[in-house]
Amino acid sequence: MLLSNILQSASGTLNNVYIGQMIGVKALAAVSSFFPVMFFFIAFTIGLGAGASVLIGQAWGARKAETARAVAGTTLTVGVLFALVVAIFGGWFTQPMLRALGTPPDILPDATRYARIILLAMPGLFVFLLSTAMLRGVGDTVSPLYTLMISTATGLVLTPALIRGWFGLPQMGVTSAAWATVVGFVAATAWLAFHLRRKGSPLAPDADFVRHLRIQPQLLKGVLRVGVPTGVQMIVVASAELALLSFVNAFGSSATAAYGAVNQVVAYVQFPAISIAITASILGAQAIGAGRSERLGAITRTALLMNLVLTGSLVLLGYLLSRQLMGLFITSEPVIEVAQTLLHIMLWSCVIFGMASALSGIMRASGSVLVPTLISIGCIVVVELPTAWFMSQRIGLDGVWVAYPVAFSAMLVLQALYYRLVWRKKTIKTLI
Repeated sequence: MLLSNILQSASGTLNNVYIGQMIGVKALAAVSSFFPVMFFFIAFTIGLGAGASVLIGQAWGARKAETARAVAGTTLTVGVLFALVVAIFGGWFTQPMLRALGTPPDILPDATRYARIILLAMPGLFVFLLSTAMLRGVGDTVSPLYTLMISTATGLVLTPALIRGWFGLPQMGVTSAAWATVVGFVAATAWLAFHLRRKGSPLAPDADFVRHLRIQPQLLKGVLRVGVPTGVQMIVVASAELALLSFVNAFGSSATAAYGAVNQVVAYVQFPAISIAITASILGAQAIGAGRSERLGAITRTALLMNLVLTGSLVLLGYLLSRQLMGLFITSEPVIEVAQTLLHIMLWSCVIFGMASALSGIMRASGSVLVPTLISIGCIVVVELPTAWFMSQRIGLDGVWVAYPVAFSAMLVLQALYYRLVWRKKTIKTLI
């Protein structure tokens, strides 16, 4: 899981390194300005994948392979339909969206070209994301890992080739990263389909699976019970990032570039936390499906301890190598100084974020999603955004990043209270 999550972001990171080093700070700012928009549109897919993985995990734990395939077919159908809507409307209104976010005028044309390519390719991207998420429900974390390796390797070669025009390819400028991303996930998804059929995976796209590519209302209800709150939470997180980005954009394109560089590093530090939370949720779902609910406590304790060790280790490395890490993305010394300061302000709070994520992940395995989600949303809306606005008015750009540790700390306290005082006393039931 950890390696897969690292690879899932490695393509974007490599693209940003290439763009920042080979084209410049403004090009990096143009790409960075689209990140929250992209996250907003794939939030629904993340929610669907989370809901499907819980139901598939419970079905797999109960040895119901046919039910697992039916859940996957329903989820994939709904995801593709939503992606088509995103592609049509997102591609049409790309520039108005970016302009509404206050994207600096000097990077708006490049940001628009980059964003439109990604938005039009959303159907393929959604299939890619949902497929890797659902495979984890049946305990297959290796196939997604290989798939992401293919996608990352493609971007590693293709992005600089398109920037410089190697091998007779046209020079695509900022859009090089977008085209490399699209080619990468298309190639990786095609390989995954072939691989799953060859190994006889229960979720292989064979004739039996195609029969399940339809919306089954009862199964969709179960997926949405877990997926909608998770998706709404992701949308709120994405909306908060859009609001924070608008605060950052007010300080100019250099601040936007620093924002992009810091987010790249923070994403990697958070990967252990995210991986552990997802794994805890899947193992919890399989234990519930197998009638072994007594194992949930041990899964939770292990998840918390692993987060402390793994995420904490990366936090320490982040502080020790902060200047070198910022230098990977940014060539301007003043911008590196700004980005390094921002990283120092919030990096430690990734451990707190991981603790809260582990607790919400194990509760999600049983279908208890609403209250943990409301806690997360409440901390973002009531704590993070007001803190970011207030502190940015008082101390400038640094104040935006102060909001992260404040919100994560509130989230952990409230999730822990609900877990100990309410959830542990509930009767655990399956969703299938």
